[in-house]
Amino acid sequence: MNKTIEKIVSLCKQRGFVYQSSEIYGGFGAVYDYGPLGVELKNNIAKYWWKEMTQIHENIVGLDSGILMHPKIWEASGHINEFHDPLVDCKKCKSRYRADELSEDIDNEIWDKIQCPKCGTTGMMTPPRQFNLMFKTQVGPIEESGSEAYLRPETAQGIYVNYQLIQGSTRMKIPFGIAQIGKAFRNEIIARNFIFRTREFEQMEMQYFVKPGADNEAMLDWKNKRFNFYSETLGINKKNIRFHKHDKNELAHYAKEAWDIEYNYPFGWSEIEGIHNRTDFDLARHEKYSGKNLKYFDQVNNERYLPYIIETSAGLNRMMLAVLADSYWEDDDNSRTVMKLHPKIAPIKAVICPLVKKDGLPEKARSIVDILKPHFNVLFDQQGSIGKRYYRQDEAGTPFGITIDHQTIKDNTVTLRYRDNQKQHRVSIEKILNIIQESLI
Repeated sequence: MNKTIEKIVSLCKQRGFVYQSSEIYGGFGAVYDYGPLGVELKNNIAKYWWKEMTQIHENIVGLDSGILMHPKIWEASGHINEFHDPLVDCKKCKSRYRADELSEDIDNEIWDKIQCPKCGTTGMMTPPRQFNLMFKTQVGPIEESGSEAYLRPETAQGIYVNYQLIQGSTRMKIPFGIAQIGKAFRNEIIARNFIFRTREFEQMEMQYFVKPGADNEAMLDWKNKRFNFYSETLGINKKNIRFHKHDKNELAHYAKEAWDIEYNYPFGWSEIEGIHNRTDFDLARHEKYSGKNLKYFDQVNNERYLPYIIETSAGLNRMMLAVLADSYWEDDDNSRTVMKLHPKIAPIKAVICPLVKKDGLPEKARSIVDILKPHFNVLFDQQGSIGKRYYRQDEAGTPFGITIDHQTIKDNTVTLRYRDNQKQHRVSIEKILNIIQESLI
């Protein structure tokens, strides 16, 4: 099987998972729109992440902070001064590149000897310069000093500046966590590999507040929990996921320890989620810049301290791409393409197909739609041959096909087809709901 990103992109467009944003105007770079199947798949993944983080943990609650926040927050976090990528330009073709993608040692590189990947010219690269990745905007009707704001480049800071308010209103005791799913924006120099790296994306982050000294144990615990989420909840093959530990040269300035969960995408191993020990860096910075006391009061031990923070941070878009890549299957024996999505995250759980458009079969099929629709997404389809209908839904990742034929009218049974192995058997209509529900566990 030749699983390429090009094939996945093509299928996503054809079946309504992902479209290029503003396509009728020639597209808008590194921004994507999620179609009918894409938004369902994305929402299903987010739903299970949210359940995993909040519902099954009594000490983790949710937050939805603003995209626009006080600009002082980004000064405190270091984003204004530190959130840069090194940029180089080709003076001939005007192409732009991240310098670290063209050289492993950008400070000592002789840029006059670097060849432009696009036009092939040597000696026309500019020296690297720092490029801030935040999108700047204006707040209020007049562009003036003091009206500058930024679209948030991450969701974590919204959690940090609200942590004390949340702790006070919920009366949670350390350790506790705050989870958030939300939009973030980064003005990437080079955005590539479909929805892996985009300028507008959704982050799923959980910040876990612990007592200093308990951070190592919490870090290990969350590493294991997050790895298991991919294999056990999303159904991703374990051979396609691994840990990567950041060495001292890779560690962010705020991190005591950092691990990436990587997925083997069609373009190679790349980060899907990060687990970081951020120590008390963020809260200390916000305490300094805001002038507010952000220390937690431990009533049991009668002491105050800034908690350490264990962060789990994943991109929903990257997670969705990993699910799509892992599910993509070319069934050469049957000349079909299949998205082998786990039933619980599949956008559509079943397609209901009347064999013909007469003899009361469409009406009977509609009655089955009415039975199943309140419980999960199903699709009514009577266009084309039954084989073509099945194959369309195989590409959409729909795990079950239900065919209504003349025997259905006689004995109230249907043909139930399974996507992956194409096996079929007769079942009574009254059993269909339970069969599908059991597959979602």
